[in-house]
Amino acid sequence: MKDRTFSSFSAVNALLADLPGPDQAALAQAQAREPQLTKPAGSLGRLEEIAHHLAAWQGHYPARLDKVRAQIYAGNHGVAALGVSAFPAAVTEQMVLNFQHGGAAINQLCRTYDIELAVTALELDHPTADFTQGPAMSEAECLAAMNIGADAAKPGTDLLVLGEMGIGNTTPAAALCLALFGGEAAAWTGRGTGIDDQHLVLKTQVVARAVAANRGTDPLQRLAGLGGRELAAIAGAVLAARLRRIPVLLDGYVCTAAAAVLHAANPQALEHCLVGHSSVEPGHRRLLSALGKRPLLDLEMRLGEGSGAALAVGLARGALACHNGMATFAQAGVSGKD
Repeated sequence: MKDRTFSSFSAVNALLADLPGPDQAALAQAQAREPQLTKPAGSLGRLEEIAHHLAAWQGHYPARLDKVRAQIYAGNHGVAALGVSAFPAAVTEQMVLNFQHGGAAINQLCRTYDIELAVTALELDHPTADFTQGPAMSEAECLAAMNIGADAAKPGTDLLVLGEMGIGNTTPAAALCLALFGGEAAAWTGRGTGIDDQHLVLKTQVVARAVAANRGTDPLQRLAGLGGRELAAIAGAVLAARLRRIPVLLDGYVCTAAAAVLHAANPQALEHCLVGHSSVEPGHRRLLSALGKRPLLDLEMRLGEGSGAALAVGLARGALACHNGMATFAQAGVSGKD
């Protein structure tokens, strides 16, 4: 985002304190058309909600999905060396190459739902610091990643899909959630890539140690202390999208945890976001409850890489097709409700 750079945490907090809201005129037009369509009121359920949401946050009516973009961020974490993942950190770079060669699940979903895909690797050869010993990132490192994320909010984007890739990154996601929302480390910590019981105990201990080692109270300080570059980039993308009134589809646990930092600073900060799906990571359901968000899908997925959010684009396309394309009672010559 060239006209708004995130220069300091205080500057970002100032932006978060004064966020643009939805376009009420576009929302009113969507709401006015809904009861005229040839169906019983409310019969399309959440598809109606999606159509209204897109109009309100795109800022025009009718809403459209001509330009849907998926942005995936990849980062490496020093904490991965502690054995919190079933896979080595080298897999992050290998999966980025897989994305670039079109071989991952997200590639297939983007082709299926006509989504433009971009993948950004964030200093994979320089993992963040071990956050059980102190902050994962400095303020400058965190802001640099947020500014990279902000570039995803390109003018003309009708819907922004966000996802991530990073071996070990469900550990920082759990640590962030514990720091932001409290509770016990075990409630936020899951099996990630499929660790066994012994490694789950270790991972839970690492999450608790990380929060104890990073006691900052400002949500952005917590992002720097406990997050990773890909999480910071997602937070930057979500905020920049809000400033440009671009609706966002969030993916799973890691993606939602990154966005939750903004919610902690301003509970209205994620109003432009829908959550594509609920991950089987136990912390994700708990997090969605804390955020007051209902996922669009619940398919027992835990892949990451934007896959659940990309699937939900199909729902968004269906919602708009019905809202924009259905005949009204008057047009179809169908009698309305008495």
